[in-house]
Amino acid sequence: MSGWTWAWLAWLGAFAAIEGPALLNKTKGDTLSEHVRVWFATARAGNDPTGWVRMRRFALLAVMAWLSAHFLTPGWV
Repeated sequence: MSGWTWAWLAWLGAFAAIEGPALLNKTKGDTLSEHVRVWFATARAGNDPTGWVRMRRFALLAVMAWLSAHFLTPGWV
């Protein structure tokens, strides 16, 4: 295995070491999902989001769409 493979495996291990205990302890606001909801203001209920909130939500949508297409196509995106 290459150094890159080991680095990505270490990154996944670090994620599991952080997210695993966060999932198990049931404390509010400690998982990645909960942080993303706060960072991109998706957890907040509101009928009239500000322009800044709309921009952050669009950025999240764009990155997730690109990442999905990137993973599902053989390097086209």
